[in-house]
Amino acid sequence: MGIFNVMWRVCGVGVMAAFLLLLTLPLAYASAPAPLTDWEYRWGDAPLDAEAPWQPIAFPSNPPGRNGQQAVWFKTVVPAGEWRDPVLHITSINLVGQVYLDGTLIYEHGDMANPRFIGWPWHLVALPEGAAGKTLALRIHSDYTSIGLWGDVEITDRIDALQGMLQASVQDLAVSAFSLLLATLAAIFAMIGPERRGFFAIALFAFSSGLMLLAETPVRQLLADAPLIWDILRAASYFTLPIAMGLLLSHWLEGAPKRWMARLWQLHLVYLVLSIGLVAFGAVSLALTFPVFDVLLLMTLPVMLLLALLHVRRLNLEQRLFVFSFLLFAPLLLLDMLVAHELIPWRDVPLSYGALGFSLAIVAISLWHYRHTQRQLAAANLTLEAQVTARTAELDTLVEQLKGLSLQDALTGLYNRRHFDTLLQQEMALAQRKGRLLSLLMIDIDHFKKVNDNFGHDAGDAVLIEVAMLLTQHFRGSDVVCRLGGEEFVALLPGTDTAEAQARAETLLETLRHRSLSYLHQPLGRITLSCGVATFPTHTMDPARLLRLADTALYKAKNNGRDRCEVWEGVTSASEP
Repeated sequence: MGIFNVMWRVCGVGVMAAFLLLLTLPLAYASAPAPLTDWEYRWGDAPLDAEAPWQPIAFPSNPPGRNGQQAVWFKTVVPAGEWRDPVLHITSINLVGQVYLDGTLIYEHGDMANPRFIGWPWHLVALPEGAAGKTLALRIHSDYTSIGLWGDVEITDRIDALQGMLQASVQDLAVSAFSLLLATLAAIFAMIGPERRGFFAIALFAFSSGLMLLAETPVRQLLADAPLIWDILRAASYFTLPIAMGLLLSHWLEGAPKRWMARLWQLHLVYLVLSIGLVAFGAVSLALTFPVFDVLLLMTLPVMLLLALLHVRRLNLEQRLFVFSFLLFAPLLLLDMLVAHELIPWRDVPLSYGALGFSLAIVAISLWHYRHTQRQLAAANLTLEAQVTARTAELDTLVEQLKGLSLQDALTGLYNRRHFDTLLQQEMALAQRKGRLLSLLMIDIDHFKKVNDNFGHDAGDAVLIEVAMLLTQHFRGSDVVCRLGGEEFVALLPGTDTAEAQARAETLLETLRHRSLSYLHQPLGRITLSCGVATFPTHTMDPARLLRLADTALYKAKNNGRDRCEVWEGVTSASEP
């Protein structure tokens, strides 16, 4: 029963990880994601404003009439929407590209002057305020079999895009964790069991499939922003899969079929070593190794299947189970390959289900065929339990990190609007229960658009980060500062009356007046703030109205010349409790 206990624990880790991640990542759109439509394309690398005809296309990928060309333009119009932090979300670019908004470069993936493959990451391109209705153009260069964009191309909120990708990764993360733990288990069997070659093949397949799933998940970019390294790992693990499958099948076949199967997996081994070696020395682009491998796989995988099927009657029951699971997994590999090369329309291929089913079949076969090793496994259980505990702790840490991403502003590190909405309700309830005051400051950077227009969005981001640091240093430990969006911030001051809140706001303004901000050694001019103050229960008993009153006071400060603090002037509504 020792093996079954270990298997239950291994399965439990993946299920628990998926359950916890689903609980902590609710999506809440300000506006739903808007896929971009009405695309046009133009072959060549002439300037965007050159006099050349544009042709309509349903999706910005692989336009007709390529004829060896390596450069293409795509363009459309940015739709309108109520996004708090709008971004252009692109699943992948084949291979190097630039994004322009009304002729202005706003994003670059790779170097167009020296185009070379640097990986297939996802992209979140920040869109400036007022982008709706403007022309969005993409300049693409590719010497790959595909040219253009791949997957989702949509306008959405940054946090919603991140949460969507995290949720899309839950299943693959769980299966990857299971496969990697299975690889560890099989490696231990290989070291202590009587049939080391079979268990080595199982460990190799489980490790390859687990690493491939991890390297393909969108969350990989949050774990480590090194897309080329991830794609090298994905290629190496992907190229290893037929080697592991060939080892497993040749282990059970006899005679000529065994020799043919060995030649097939050895051919893949040679390709793995040769291709990854050439990539490591910079002799070959990693992107070009995939089409060659896929052609090789198209030739060898059916032969592997045929060799297994022709001799299935000679196999025992558990070996037949392995062959049939192989029959289910192999078509998914082929389907994933066809989608990757856009030979069929893009869709999510449930490759993780195939890997999970194949791995479970291997587990069932191993447990069935090696029941006599239970005594040896009992000694290994203690080591496995320690590994499962360590892996569970790592997954718990990952869950906490992913949860923090949904509550934190990525640029400034402050809490975001989602956290503020929850916090305001809690603080109002606490203030009402304890009979204490609660002041709210609305804070806005004056003429922030001029900073972006005059110095660029990178300088604007530097100003936002500097102001966020100033706010964090200025307010006390019990106060909470959040970024609502754009250049707007808010501070909650528990136990603070209106006069004290106004005085602290004035001190904040005075501090910024004497601080010189610069970006890349270039002075940014005078940066000032405007503030609006409202207090519970002096001005209102309603959380939503408290925010509106502070916002009204903020606009009064703006209208009265900026660089000042205004308090909302009025009385509590008679209809309020």
